[in-house]
Amino acid sequence: MQLNRFAEALSLYAPLVEQTTRTDIWLEYGHGAAVCGDFDLADQIWQKILHREPNNGALHWQIAKEYTAISLFSKAGALCAKAAKIEPGNKAIQLGLLSHLAVHRRAEQARAALDDYLKLDPNSESARYYSAHVNRLENKLAEAEQQVRDLLTSGPRDLQILSSCHLELAHIYDRTERFDEAMDHLGESKRIASRNINAEAQRKAFADRREKILRTTNSFPRDILEIWAEMFPAQARTTPAQLAFLGGSIRSGTTLLEKIIGAHPSIVGYDESRAFQTVLPSVHVAAPNIPAETLNSLRERFLKNLTMDAEPPGEGKILLDKNPGATVDLPALLRLFPEMRVLIALRDPRDVLVSSYFYVMKPPFSMERLAQIYSCVMDVWLLVREWKGFNWMETRYEDVVADMHKEGARVTTFLGLEWHENQTRFYASNAEKPVKNSNEVSKPVYSKAIGRWKAYEKHLAPYLPLLEPYCKAFGYSS
Repeated sequence: MQLNRFAEALSLYAPLVEQTTRTDIWLEYGHGAAVCGDFDLADQIWQKILHREPNNGALHWQIAKEYTAISLFSKAGALCAKAAKIEPGNKAIQLGLLSHLAVHRRAEQARAALDDYLKLDPNSESARYYSAHVNRLENKLAEAEQQVRDLLTSGPRDLQILSSCHLELAHIYDRTERFDEAMDHLGESKRIASRNINAEAQRKAFADRREKILRTTNSFPRDILEIWAEMFPAQARTTPAQLAFLGGSIRSGTTLLEKIIGAHPSIVGYDESRAFQTVLPSVHVAAPNIPAETLNSLRERFLKNLTMDAEPPGEGKILLDKNPGATVDLPALLRLFPEMRVLIALRDPRDVLVSSYFYVMKPPFSMERLAQIYSCVMDVWLLVREWKGFNWMETRYEDVVADMHKEGARVTTFLGLEWHENQTRFYASNAEKPVKNSNEVSKPVYSKAIGRWKAYEKHLAPYLPLLEPYCKAFGYSS
């Protein structure tokens, strides 16, 4: 396990755990299963541990963090809440619950968790920060701003809190149209968060990965999907699924679109699951031939992992994997699922860059790096959309905002269904789902994010030449 030879470790743990009830050994076994991408096995192991120790709050909290690491947020949230209930006086657990709720924009529940935490540690930096953060989530901007300023004046010792305070001010200033101040505090937040990061190593790793991705994608002929489909025909696929992929750049409105589509009773939406990452290393996309047995095994694992963090989808449901981060790996995904429908969300590249700069903090990328990442993602898409026999559609964020019913119906039709009345009030249907990337999907569609880049035009100026080809390609040139 310590050598990261997890598959070998699992084969040794399997007989070992039959001979012991030691929690530490079972936890290692579960962690190894998760790292190997066998989320189903990991889940079984963790549930057995919890069944043996139902009143151990610290254990519930530890396993909640394991679920979070593999993006099974509903399961993680339930365990966070249970751990806090078991140990109401444990400050670390109560803070963990508060953090989980805040990250997933659950303002009402976060307020209740904050009240509980304040009773335990009212003067801590964390309590003061989260008090301001929850006020911002509740749109109490003046109160939030004053709290953050007071906390900064006191000189936070925790660098994470210090960085987060500047980030809070950036969001508050953006909301109150003090754009230069917003950019100043956002830059300071990123500088603090980057202190222990090797930027040059990151830059080289990104450049190497980008070059490899584009070289591989560019090497495929336009009829590659037809070639793959002949090598892996429908009758050879033992794990059929009505699978659709929703991708594009980050911050292009994919979360909003997934919630609108996912409100349809015949569609189950999955928000940035790690399911594909668990099979990607085994998909040798450029290999001349991959046995059908291997492809079917990988398809089965992908679908099992995709559907783990929700109720079983039921017969005949369309599974919508919203995962902009996997867009650069579309060739590999299409090699597994040649029949998959692909929906790509577009948004003005300049608005994408501003939004990414505000919301991408782990890692705290610069605007230049974010522009390069956007370029890489959309270069892959511009190549792949030229492939023959490919079932794809582009949809624009601006069109969704202008006429949600019209554009939503067009997208729903692309997926083989008719518009359903539930989709009109998608924000009500999604009120209880965990959301990591936006708190606006619990509200009706609004238009204030369109053209947001103009307020930051002078800050974008160095990167506009890099974005211009994509503005032209997707019809956003002004």
